[in-house]
Amino acid sequence: MSAYEVNFDGLVGLTHNYAGLSFGNVASTSNKNTAANPKLAALQGLEKMKALADLGFKQGVLPPQDRPCISSLRQLGFSGDDANVLRQAAKTAPHLLTAVSSAASMWVANAATVSPSSETADAKVHFTVANLNSKFHRSIEAQTTGNVLNAIFDNTKHFAHHSALPQQSIMSDEGAANHNRLCGDYGAPGVEVFVYGRQAYGGHVEPTKYPARQTREASEAVARLHQLDQEKTVFVQQNPNVIDQGVFHNDVISVSNGNVLFHHQEAFLNQTSAFAEIERKLQRLGSHFIPIEVPSSKVSVSDAVATYLFNSQLLSKADGKMMIVVPEESRRNVRVWAYLNELIQGDNPINEMRVFDLRESMCNGGGPACLRLRVVLNEAELRATNPQALLTDSLYLSLGNWVNQHYRDRLTEADLADPQLLLENRCALDQLTQIMNLGSIYSFQQD
Repeated sequence: MSAYEVNFDGLVGLTHNYAGLSFGNVASTSNKNTAANPKLAALQGLEKMKALADLGFKQGVLPPQDRPCISSLRQLGFSGDDANVLRQAAKTAPHLLTAVSSAASMWVANAATVSPSSETADAKVHFTVANLNSKFHRSIEAQTTGNVLNAIFDNTKHFAHHSALPQQSIMSDEGAANHNRLCGDYGAPGVEVFVYGRQAYGGHVEPTKYPARQTREASEAVARLHQLDQEKTVFVQQNPNVIDQGVFHNDVISVSNGNVLFHHQEAFLNQTSAFAEIERKLQRLGSHFIPIEVPSSKVSVSDAVATYLFNSQLLSKADGKMMIVVPEESRRNVRVWAYLNELIQGDNPINEMRVFDLRESMCNGGGPACLRLRVVLNEAELRATNPQALLTDSLYLSLGNWVNQHYRDRLTEADLADPQLLLENRCALDQLTQIMNLGSIYSFQQD
């Protein structure tokens, strides 16, 4: 049965702002306290989705979270009506208010890990929601993320959903941002490559400056939940030295598609043995491994972090070749741009490039790959997916009108205490769930 890799992009939320919450994410912290434009951010994301859909790639949409998250503030001891909760938090703990107002859920590469039915023992597509417990502002996303995924993939015959792993540091799980799948064909069995930053039990090497956000123990737990055979999984450690240079997730230093792994020379620890294992396991499945390594002499780690060269999308075209989707920042860097032009003219599967302006997302530390969750679906699974979550011309127009109606074009940290912003957010999200036929996925809709 034919299958497709559907990119479900996160719709940027109404509280998109630059609070610099993500230690270890250089772009996030360096733009702290500047004014953001939520409307532009959402429209930039929609433009990328529509452009790729128009090129024939299957494209889906994931809604944002309800922010500010009043239930989290109540859990932390703030009381009274919603407006009073906001006032108390803004006055006595503004750092908590900014955390529960984060729109970081737009980076849905961190929403979950997904395994296709061709690799799971029960032949279902498996989803495990990421616990994101290394950052408070993201650890509060799991419940709504689970609601969203259940609403979109609501068919027990085809889909299996798993809750987030326990909220403990040894089970720190950042979702698909540290997960690659390599295969000969989307519908055929492949090898899932889990990349971790540290090993809680038995590990000896980890970064010293910035935290490693993914543990091997978490990756192994996800593989068990997804009923993956050992011959279809590989676990490899990310180079701790690049984590200390701002590579907070593996998707900042490598990206895969089909049997291609586009990666930086310094991306992995013990790369030789890991790649040999990938090659051996892919060969048993009738495919072969094509690593495309970018040497440090041409693109430094700092250039990769600044431009998000590897936080790109690799997409398979009808002719069997691949297109790479990069942010505008990659074009503005002389060395990176020179490398990309050399890449698409070289003897490798990548022969086309598309550039998108995603400045609002980039300034907060997320590029094209951060904005999408890849879900491989065969024909039957695609038919079982909520059609209102799949981008069409009609949905694109509806979402564009919705953004223009509800979003502010300027937002600072000071605005987060405004009770009107909370009301605007809830009114907008309530309408969005109707547009996308999602039901009551938000807690305020269930009260």
